[in-house]
Parts: sequence; C-alpha cells; structure tokens
Amino acid sequence: MVIQDVIWTIALCGIAIVSLVFLYILAGTGKAADEAAKSAAARTARKIQGGLFIILLLGFVFGTWATLHQFPIPRQDASLQADQVVDVTARMWSWKFQPSSVEAGKTVEFRVTSADVNHGFALYSPDGRIVVQTQAMPEYTNRVLYRFEQPGTYVVQCLEYCGIGHAPMKATFVVAAPKGE
Repeated sequence: MVIQDVIWTIALCGIAIVSLVFLYILAGTGKAADEAAKSAAARTARKIQGGLFIILLLGFVFGTWATLHQFPIPRQDASLQADQVVDVTARMWSWKFQPSSVEAGKTVEFRVTSADVNHGFALYSPDGRIVVQTQAMPEYTNRVLYRFEQPGTYVVQCLEYCGIGHAPMKATFVVAAPKGE
C-alpha cells in the first residue's frame, strides 16, 4: 500500500471517529437530566476527549516517524567521508562550484553556503527530476550527500526567492562517466 493511501485511510478513520462522537453528543441533547446524569456525562466527555487526544498524538508521532525516518540528515559538524567533495557558493544570482564536475558512481559531499542571502540549492538530473536539495545560507555550510549513478549534465536552480534575478539563477554541473569506461 502506498504511504499516501495509508494516510488517507488514517484521515478517514479519524473523521469517522469525530463524526461518531459528534452524533453521540447530539443524541444526548435535549434530554432532561438530573445532577448524577450530568456529572456522568461530563466524566464520559472527559474520557472521550482524553482518548481522542491520545489517538491524535500517537497518530502525529507515527505519521512523523513514517514519513521522515527514511530521510536521514547527515551530520553537519564534520566531514562526511565522501569520495568527492564539491564546495558550492551561491550569490545573487549565480552559483560557483569547486570543482565543477565529479565522477559518476561515487558519493559526493556538497558543502553549500551563500555569500549574501538565503538561496535554495536544488540539483536536477538530466531527465528533470530533483535529486537533492538544501539551503544555502550566509555564514553557515550545509552538507548533503548524493551518489550519482548516471553521468550527464545536471542543472542547479535556486528554489528560494532571492531577488529580482532569482528566476534565471541556474547553472549546470557535469557528472562524468567513471574513469576506465
């Protein structure tokens, strides 16, 4: 089952539970009640509220874990022991790579920073799919790992509005075939 289907199923079950509680409350309105019945209804309502809170909390924790556990964020305070390192500097409205090409089949550590304002570093494969992204921020270096399996020309584009020249802020990045092929 696709994760989106799981989320829809959970959401629909939650809606059904809330609807049933609402119908239960509506069914009890308009009835004359003595003090004992009122306090019993108040206890029942508190139990239902507590139960719904716990269900929603557990759903939130599980949903967060299920969607984020497969996207580890590498350590940002040390070298990531990659085969190749590329230093990336963003500035209005260009990208600078050092070196400007890497070899396919090896892990690359991108060290991304900015010389001026925040930029969104997004690397697109030759077929137009986004393969990796991170923020380029002044006075901070974000590190991200990626293993290029396919040689070709990759496009880097800014994903965060950084001023009037944001739209054409693109560059190309070459991934060469492994040596010996």
